[in-house]
Amino acid sequence: MPGKPITDQQARLYMRLNKKHPRETAAAMSGFSASTAFRLDKDPRLPSEKKAQRGHGGGRPDPFTDLWESEVVPLLERAPNLRPVTILRDLCLRYPERELTAARRTLERRVREWKAAHGPQQEVIFRQNHPPGRQGMSDFTDCRSLGVTIAGVPLDHRLYHFVLVYSGWEHGEVVLGGESFTALASGLQNALWSLGACPIEHRSDSLSAAFTNRADETQEDLTRRYEALCAHYQMTPTRNNRGVAHENGSIESRNGHLKDRLEQALLLRGSDDFATLDDYRRFVAEQISRHNALRRQELAVEMDHLRALPQRKTTDYDDAVVVVTSSGGFTLRRVFYTAPSTYIGHRLRVRLYDDRLECYLASSHAFTLPRGRPPSSGKSGQHAHVVDYRHVIHSLRRKPQALANLVYRDQLFPRAAFARTWQAMNKRLDQRTACKTMVGLLWLAHSCACEAELALALEMILDARKLPDLAALQSRFDVAGNSVPDIEVVLPTAADYDRLLTAGAMQ
Repeated sequence: MPGKPITDQQARLYMRLNKKHPRETAAAMSGFSASTAFRLDKDPRLPSEKKAQRGHGGGRPDPFTDLWESEVVPLLERAPNLRPVTILRDLCLRYPERELTAARRTLERRVREWKAAHGPQQEVIFRQNHPPGRQGMSDFTDCRSLGVTIAGVPLDHRLYHFVLVYSGWEHGEVVLGGESFTALASGLQNALWSLGACPIEHRSDSLSAAFTNRADETQEDLTRRYEALCAHYQMTPTRNNRGVAHENGSIESRNGHLKDRLEQALLLRGSDDFATLDDYRRFVAEQISRHNALRRQELAVEMDHLRALPQRKTTDYDDAVVVVTSSGGFTLRRVFYTAPSTYIGHRLRVRLYDDRLECYLASSHAFTLPRGRPPSSGKSGQHAHVVDYRHVIHSLRRKPQALANLVYRDQLFPRAAFARTWQAMNKRLDQRTACKTMVGLLWLAHSCACEAELALALEMILDARKLPDLAALQSRFDVAGNSVPDIEVVLPTAADYDRLLTAGAMQ
């Protein structure tokens, strides 16, 4: 092969073949050119002997001969992690007349050889055999680099990722919050029930992030919950040492592969924007399903070694108790949620999932809310708001002027068209009229169930540089208030049916 030195074995083969065949034939049979054979005839020494004689540097003088023991070695003994390029820059500053820059490769080689002979002990990675059915791994991977948007809004999210180590079967799902126990419990159980079986051992490092800056009792509580989760599925719970990624290496590398597949699928799709979050969830599930289809044979082997599922799932949520205040909602984990006003004064039991809150009054399910996230700034007193205008519109209709300085006013508008309408009216109308009209539009959207249609109408009005006429929109969308025309229905006689049946039989 051109550019590749010949080996001692090739040289010996050529010398043996050259006794019976011409030079060109013997060289071709030995795997090198006739010119190399000519040089070998002139100097029959083996390549290893010639290399030993040449030594290092191809016969050039070593510029570090007198500096090595006095300058370089003391630096390496004091700081073994120094890079050769750092040492070279230091030597160039102290010995500018030597022109050492061109000898960088020589210094790198000598430093590498010194570290092999005199350097500190390095950590050894022990490759493991993974028997089928033995181990499943969980991890979270940040996917903001994918640039996914939902209706044009960037999606700050992670993926929960589960892998069977032997077969490579995967499960993944979108996580909107952090690396919490709730996200782990929900993702792991969804993975196991999608698989239909359980491995013997489950390894995760995801709880390490949950332990950061937590009190000791909180750490113990999370550990107990994690152990109880694994015990429910008869899995041995294990965690790799914090900060040692290679102990979870069977899934760390697959995290990168999964994101690469998603990135390529997004490029093939031609767009990284999705209409809804559910559309993106289906996209992720489809890509993972296609990968799992390639692992059918390995999974078939592993399924015989997996354990059966229990009869039901276990807890995959956090519990909390809140009181709905006179403000029309409750605050939970630095997020204010509105609730139907009928629940003001009641204590609700809340189950917190990664993407939603399930609220219960006593033992009865009351309503569901999307889960909000606290502000990233973390300043004291700041809260996020999850607002459903339908919860407060009845009271706001009686007190429309409260809209002007409402704490969660910007979160009250259900669509961008409503927020845009408020901004336009607030600039061009007096505050009293703007508030009354805006509340009237929200009431119209709620009472006539025409939120989407009304938003389109508002967009058209604003694009025409006009302001909405509340009365005109009410007459357009208030179907209940419109007069219904009288419709006279004439019922056919039995003879008409007889004629139809007779005509059909004749055909």
